[in-house]
Amino acid sequence: MASSVVQTPASHARARLDVESEAGGGLALRLAGRLDAESTGEIWRQAMAAATSPVPQRLRVDAEGLRYLDGSGAALLLALRQHQERAGRVFSLEGLRPELARLLSLFEVRGTPESERPAPGFLESVGRGVLGIGREGRLLLTFVGELSAALAWALWHPRSIRWRDTLLVAQRAGSEAMGIVALVGFLFGLILSFQSATALERFGAQVFIPDGLGIGLFRELGAVITAILLTGRSGSAFAAEIGTMKVNQEIDALDTMGLDPVRFLVVPRVLAAVAVMPFLTLIFDLAALIGGVLIYDSLGYSTHIFYQRLVTSSRFEDFVGGLGKGLVFAALVAAAGCLRGIETRVGASAVGVSTTRAVVSGIVLIVVADGIMATVLYALGI
Repeated sequence: MASSVVQTPASHARARLDVESEAGGGLALRLAGRLDAESTGEIWRQAMAAATSPVPQRLRVDAEGLRYLDGSGAALLLALRQHQERAGRVFSLEGLRPELARLLSLFEVRGTPESERPAPGFLESVGRGVLGIGREGRLLLTFVGELSAALAWALWHPRSIRWRDTLLVAQRAGSEAMGIVALVGFLFGLILSFQSATALERFGAQVFIPDGLGIGLFRELGAVITAILLTGRSGSAFAAEIGTMKVNQEIDALDTMGLDPVRFLVVPRVLAAVAVMPFLTLIFDLAALIGGVLIYDSLGYSTHIFYQRLVTSSRFEDFVGGLGKGLVFAALVAAAGCLRGIETRVGASAVGVSTTRAVVSGIVLIVVADGIMATVLYALGI
């Protein structure tokens, strides 16, 4: 039998390790005192040395004498158990106090590590994908319900809305985005008019460039492209902001204080995005028309003809319908960004993953919603 004592400061009890051989190739380790960061290092070296050369058939750790255990002591007990299990030998832990056992359970790894799991087969991968879609759908429906209830409450009680935060988000998502929206709109109108002129030249119909540009912008492209810009610029920012709060446990703090994160964080961002979307769409349309005028003028047509063709071909219903689509797109983009932020997990890349998912989800929702609304408007004859 061998034993060792590790001296600790006077405020701590002595940490003690006794090593005893047992019949049948077994080994008993008796731990006593305080197994903390100051004493675990020496105990760790001695315990692992005793359990390694050679590896016993059975390793029994008697922890009845332990009075204190922290993270380093728990790591020693888990390391001894893992060492025995990897060697295919028996491990047992006896006499550990209930409060220390609960602490030890917090450090245990549930399930099999990813590196040791076999690669899933084809059917298993398909099944996981289907289950993932189901979970995403259930989560989305739950979030839509919570957001709808929070928006209804906010509209019924406007004083409960955090207007200062709403105006700040509107400034960041609206006025600070005017430059990039105008630039992209101008280049888009320029390119679309130039490509249209190249195609219509074969039929001698370049005079109809304003017709196609106006109908396409007012009815579809203006709202869609502006919403995609809003997704990349503001939807990702919403996910990053809320995701960082989730990683820092600030959202858990809101729950602890009895504050609804959806009403506190999501509602101001959704209202701000919906409020600024019509203005951004108008800026995009105007910038695109300016680009179209430049191409039209370079072809020898006057600005007056451009204006006449634009007014003749465009309908007020197209203009209003495009703005209405923009409102729906803005709500979807803001909600998707906030949802992905709330879903953020723990880890170094968690916020980046949430930001990427927010952008992808926003674009997919824009395309799906645009297809649904286009079908409905066509059926209604609008």
